[in-house]
Amino acid sequence: MTHERDAHWMRRALRLAARGRGSTSPNPMVGAVVVKRGRLVGEGYHRKLGGPHAEVHAISAAGTAARGATLYVTLEPCCHYGRTPPCTDAIIEAGLSRVVAACLDPFPQVNGRGVRALRAAGVAVDVGVLEDEARQLNEPYFKHTTTGLPWVTLKAALSLDGKIATEAGESKWITGERARTEAHRLRAVHDAVLVGVGTVLADDPRLTCRKVRGSCPLRAIVDSRARTPATAAVLTADKRPPVIAVTRRAPARRVRRLKRAGAEVWTVASQGGRVHLKTFLGRLGKRGVQSVLLEGGGTVAAAALADGLVDRVYFFVAPRIIGGAQAPTPVGGEGVARLADAWPVSSVRVRRLGGDLLITGDIEN
Repeated sequence: MTHERDAHWMRRALRLAARGRGSTSPNPMVGAVVVKRGRLVGEGYHRKLGGPHAEVHAISAAGTAARGATLYVTLEPCCHYGRTPPCTDAIIEAGLSRVVAACLDPFPQVNGRGVRALRAAGVAVDVGVLEDEARQLNEPYFKHTTTGLPWVTLKAALSLDGKIATEAGESKWITGERARTEAHRLRAVHDAVLVGVGTVLADDPRLTCRKVRGSCPLRAIVDSRARTPATAAVLTADKRPPVIAVTRRAPARRVRRLKRAGAEVWTVASQGGRVHLKTFLGRLGKRGVQSVLLEGGGTVAAAALADGLVDRVYFFVAPRIIGGAQAPTPVGGEGVARLADAWPVSSVRVRRLGGDLLITGDIEN
């Protein structure tokens, strides 16, 4: 019975946490609920980076009722000074008698220390209620914290026969309005959006978030030889300069031209003459980028899959057939020779968006 009650309140905390999506990175989304004698007395969530944590909001809402109450929180409370004071201090000072955390925080300065600090102060602590759900909520945070690499979502809009453009290069628009709005929502909840220079040359995209409310992601371009035009829309589409990854093969004059146009140019190690994608993602990770939306093209997508860097796919499928042997597909490269070597996709989900279908799934690396 106790477990059922704990799960009930943790679900509420998880729903609260999700309200912070797109606003907290590189911090995780966290929700907290204060319960006393079976009654909700306070709740809150981490609303934005640099603001009070979920525990502080919930305790403040509870006021004096927090004393002797139970706090349900979706992630282990922090015990160190970062952008805000330790939440463990606030919990102890408020006189809470019990804390139920969904999971431990993998951040090295916390990772079990928050639990130990609370127990040392006489607070009962339980960990593991709806842990899987809590980890799924903050998948980018957990991957980035434990590996240094961002969570990578591969997104593509394609026809029924798997084409992302015609042989002549026309791609606007394969999918309908609702699908394009959902694609912009994806941009709003990722820290960066990444494309290859082929996409820049073919489509001249801005890579901003326009159809939904939210912050524009960092724009990142893989461009081994610095072929991005100085007049490309992506260079001036947002206040933050885009990051362009080049190799040592990039002509110096082109690099200087891109810098003058406002780009931040990184020279990255190469692999087969191309930007080594894992190295580039690692550098983005060091900059605090926890999630990357990979939007194209086929060469970059193939490299990301081959290196085991893709975590999830979002394929928007339109009910039209394009044809053409040379029309591009979402994943290029050499592909696999045997079906047994194909990348398996699990947890497949299908949604209808107007006349289009959205197929999502997880890549089993």
